[in-house]
Amino acid sequence: MSETRWLSPDEQRTWRAYLTAHRLLLDEIDAQLRRDSGIPHAYYEILVRLSETPGRTLRMSVLAEGTRVSASRLSHAITRLEERGWVRREDCPTDRRGQLAVLTDEGFAALAAAAPGHVEAVRRALFDALDAEQVQSLGAISRILADHLDATGGETASPEV
Repeated sequence: MSETRWLSPDEQRTWRAYLTAHRLLLDEIDAQLRRDSGIPHAYYEILVRLSETPGRTLRMSVLAEGTRVSASRLSHAITRLEERGWVRREDCPTDRRGQLAVLTDEGFAALAAAAPGHVEAVRRALFDALDAEQVQSLGAISRILADHLDATGGETASPEV
């Protein structure tokens, strides 16, 4: 059995500061979207991803992977967005088992209406607190972490017991 690699005091402070900042940032962004647009951040992300694709259409499986949610959780979110008239499902023409999520004109309009407030909230909550060098550092660190976690499948290897 390998020995535990405990966090140093500096690593512990960094970890806790990161967790606090991450939670506060996501809470702030979600609260702004819900208050001003009635859209949870998770739904906003779905709308954005659809808006950025040709034909505003994505396979549900690709959308689930891109948003890092389970197929069932995505299906639930798409159902809620369908109820609002913002998204519709279509059968995949090349694969009878697959479904597509399509952003409607109404959904695009809702996204366009929400975007200015969302961008301002992101700017206030994140970028206004940092100088240009810190923004560059945050971007570099975030890309390193994303690449590392993506390469490990989002999980660090656990020792065999």
